[in-house]
Amino acid sequence: MLDLSISYSLLKTLQANPELSQRELAKRLGVSLGKVNFCLNALIEKGCVKVNNFRNSDNKLAYAYLLTPNGVEQKARLTVEFLQLKSQQYEQLCGEIVELQREVSHL
Repeated sequence: MLDLSISYSLLKTLQANPELSQRELAKRLGVSLGKVNFCLNALIEKGCVKVNNFRNSDNKLAYAYLLTPNGVEQKARLTVEFLQLKSQQYEQLCGEIVELQREVSHL
C-alpha cells in the first residue's frame, strides 16, 4: 500500500485542486516529483483518480486529476486511518514530553 500520509495528502489536495500539475503537487506536499508521479499512477491504477486533459487549453499538457467515487471513499477511509495514526503519535509525544519535564525538574 502507498504511504498513508502521501496518499491521504494527495487525495485531499486533488479533491480541492484537481488542476494542479504534478510539479505543483510535489511542491505542496513536500515530496519529490517522482514520488508524486509514482503515487498518482498507483491511485489511477486503483481507480481512485481519473485523468482528464483540457482540450481547450493553450497548454496541451494540462490535466485535471479528478477523484472517482472510489477515490472519495478511499479518501474517507484514509482520513479515519490518518486521524488514528496522528492521535497515537500525539499521545506518544505527550508521554515523551511529560517524561522530559520530569527529567528537567530533577536537574
